[in-house]
Amino acid sequence: MKPKALDLFCGAGGASMGLHRAGFDVTGVDIAPQPRYPFRFVQADALQTPFQLCDFDFIWASPPCQAFTVASQVHRKNGKVYPNLIPQTRSILQASGKLYVIENVLGSPVRCDVMLCGSMFGLGVVRHRIFETNFPGLIMVRPCQHPEIPVTVCGDGTPSWVRKRLIAKGRKSFTSEENRNAMGIDWTNRKELSQAIPPAYSEFLARNIFFDCENQPKSLR
Repeated sequence: MKPKALDLFCGAGGASMGLHRAGFDVTGVDIAPQPRYPFRFVQADALQTPFQLCDFDFIWASPPCQAFTVASQVHRKNGKVYPNLIPQTRSILQASGKLYVIENVLGSPVRCDVMLCGSMFGLGVVRHRIFETNFPGLIMVRPCQHPEIPVTVCGDGTPSWVRKRLIAKGRKSFTSEENRNAMGIDWTNRKELSQAIPPAYSEFLARNIFFDCENQPKSLR
């Protein structure tokens, strides 16, 4: 029987796919409908799930990041307020007694136990994300290998500095196929893709945190 993983704030399932590839039976929870989510999905408040967190072996959580992103900085300056759900998320995960990961952007109040970038995995996207975990060991990562023109998959389109480099190469934008390939995601629409993380991130962390060298589940020490 496969170990069970729970993906809170799952969105369209970028992290969930990585957990699946690592060997988990995955359930996703999100407050919004996710018609393209590829695994078992429960529409609910991630902080008030309709089941016990202790029923799962491993928990992944990606609380909203808009309160901390550079992309939403203009909206925040104009008075828009975004929730910070990280403290509440951390509290319920700690209470579960399970191995967990909290994912968010640089600048968020997530403890940076690990930082990952798409270029570490040979992906075309440069998407730095930080991860907090209650796993006591050290996780070694490769250095970033940023391409000259990284594929940018964000809500506001292509940043001006990337667009200038594209224009210098005789191009204006990335294709949908380039966006999907850069993220390693081929089942979402453009908006969902911009909010996702590459499955390579969650697969890498899940394998390092949950499984030992013989691919057997570790126990929380």
